[in-house]
Amino acid sequence: MAELADDFNALEPKDRLQLLLELSDELPPLPQRYADEPGKLEQVHECQSPLFLAVEVDDRERVHLFFQAPPEAPTTRGFAGILHTGLDGQPARAVLDVPDDAAWRFGLAEAVSPLRMRGMLAMLSRIKRQVRERTSGMPVPDHTGEVREHL
Repeated sequence: MAELADDFNALEPKDRLQLLLELSDELPPLPQRYADEPGKLEQVHECQSPLFLAVEVDDRERVHLFFQAPPEAPTTRGFAGILHTGLDGQPARAVLDVPDDAAWRFGLAEAVSPLRMRGMLAMLSRIKRQVRERTSGMPVPDHTGEVREHL
C-alpha cells in the first residue's frame, strides 16, 4: 500500500484521478461463487455508490479480497481497486497493520469529496474486521460455505 500511495503522490491531483480511474477498470470481476450468492457479500453503507465486499483468508494466512460495484461508480470502484491492488494476496498480519488512516495517504482528498474518502476508510475498516474474524481461531465459513478453523 505504501508504494501505491507513493505512486499517487508523485502525480498532480488531476493525474491522481486518472490513476484512480485506471484502477477502477482493473478491478477484477466477482468470482462466480459470490455472483451466485450475493448474500455472502457485506455492503459498505458509507460508500456513496453501492459497494459490496468479501474477504477470505487462505490456509497460508493470505488475504483475498472481492468487490462488487457498478461500472457507473468509477470513484468507488477506484478505491476498491486501490485496496485490491495493495492488499490482495498479502499476509493477514500485514493487512491488519495497515494504518486506519491509510486512505488519506493517497493525496486524493484534494480531488474527491470527504464523503467519498469516508467510503474508502469504511472499506478498509470492514476488510480489517473480516480478517480479524477469520484469523481469530473461531470457526468461520470458507468460500465453499464449509466451516473450518483458521490459525
